[in-house]
Amino acid sequence: MITLDQLPLRADLVGQEPYGAPQLDVPVVLNVNENPYPPSPLIRHEMAAAVVAAAGTLNRYPDREATALRQDLAAYLGHGLTAERIWAANGSNEIMAHLLTAFGGPGRRVLAFTPTYSMYPEYARNTCTEYVAVPRHPDFTLDAALVLDAIREEEPTVVLIATPNNPTGTVVPLEVIDEICSGTEAIVVIDEAYQEFSAKPSALEMLDRHPRLVVSRTMSKAFALAGGRVGYLAAAPAIVDACRIVRLPYHLSAQTQAVARVALAHADELLAQVRQLAAEARGFEAWARGRGYAVIDSEANFTLIGRFADRHRVWQDLLDRGILIRETGPAGFLRVSAGTPTEMATLRAALDDLNPTIEGNTP
Repeated sequence: MITLDQLPLRADLVGQEPYGAPQLDVPVVLNVNENPYPPSPLIRHEMAAAVVAAAGTLNRYPDREATALRQDLAAYLGHGLTAERIWAANGSNEIMAHLLTAFGGPGRRVLAFTPTYSMYPEYARNTCTEYVAVPRHPDFTLDAALVLDAIREEEPTVVLIATPNNPTGTVVPLEVIDEICSGTEAIVVIDEAYQEFSAKPSALEMLDRHPRLVVSRTMSKAFALAGGRVGYLAAAPAIVDACRIVRLPYHLSAQTQAVARVALAHADELLAQVRQLAAEARGFEAWARGRGYAVIDSEANFTLIGRFADRHRVWQDLLDRGILIRETGPAGFLRVSAGTPTEMATLRAALDDLNPTIEGNTP
């Protein structure tokens, strides 16, 4: 068989590894910020019926504009949005790929602020866009001065700001986003993948004031639909049209569209779980602080705790006990996704038993 190094691989891909957090069969999985609660039996039955109905036309291509799904997403988001201002794709990953294909590319830059989502550099690489990263403040927050200074220095065409930020869970206030958008002609993408877990307002309310603002969301977390692969954005119709230019034909399957619409029809039930998970995360943070861990204030369904003298050893010791969390983020920290009460109790007991060495209680 031919090997990878014998292939005419693109030069910037040589030596690269595929992205991916560990997918291991262990009792407690708290590493990729999933919703631990599957759809209820009623929702599953409705999803199954919707897939059966869609199967009756699988000999035909799906609606390439996902019109009905975009209408449902607009209704869910509110803020006077219509389907013309919504775009949907295979997870927020493909949303970001569409945006950088349309507004990035050779000779252009995308700007992000670290630590942040580890896929951003790969979106840039895959679209041949130069990736530039500027550090956040020491407490992992952002203000308009830091962002606008970086924009003036780097001259990006796209700016990526995650709020709540992954992996820190920190948020960017709306007044900061407002000032940033007022001070640049770049496309400003506010990645709100975890917005439903936050008590802070959404940047959606500023879309009418800033025509180059994009708000990206996902159904993977709040809607317990990580396996369904549905991401979406809200923006000006012109930005949606730009994404339509670069999308692959029929990129969103009929089954995916059908299942997502059922989930949206049960938004109230699914969002009740979101509130429960947010409370579970905040409760774990209070517990961790009480044990002397450094904890980053989070508005998401995950928490960074540390500072561990040897975070990999702690990660491995937990895995040996059947508990999978994420070794990511600032040095000395581990990220814990909110799970069920039983899963979180198992994690707390394991940490108490391990009693790992920590270096301090401030980030």
